[in-house]
Amino acid sequence: MANTKSAKKRISIIAKRTLRNKMIKSRVKTFISNFNKSLATGDIETIKEKLRLAVKELDKAATKGVLHKNTVARKKSRLYAKFNALLKSAASNE
Repeated sequence: MANTKSAKKRISIIAKRTLRNKMIKSRVKTFISNFNKSLATGDIETIKEKLRLAVKELDKAATKGVLHKNTVARKKSRLYAKFNALLKSAASNE
């Protein structure tokens, strides 16, 4: 256990930040899963909106320093790849 006043304060700060980081990561996962679920519906407009929201949350997490910028870039790339594959298959079906 911490002995000094400053060490005790640091423990408190770390606990708050850990809680905030966990909340933000959970929110990002929720938006990504909402996007993945919307892919099954096939409604392009809904999927596009869910993609926009997921990308926005990922960018926010990178800005806050919760996720590394390269991690965010990789996740966004995968989301866009899924979306573009869906558009391509929709175009070939028409």
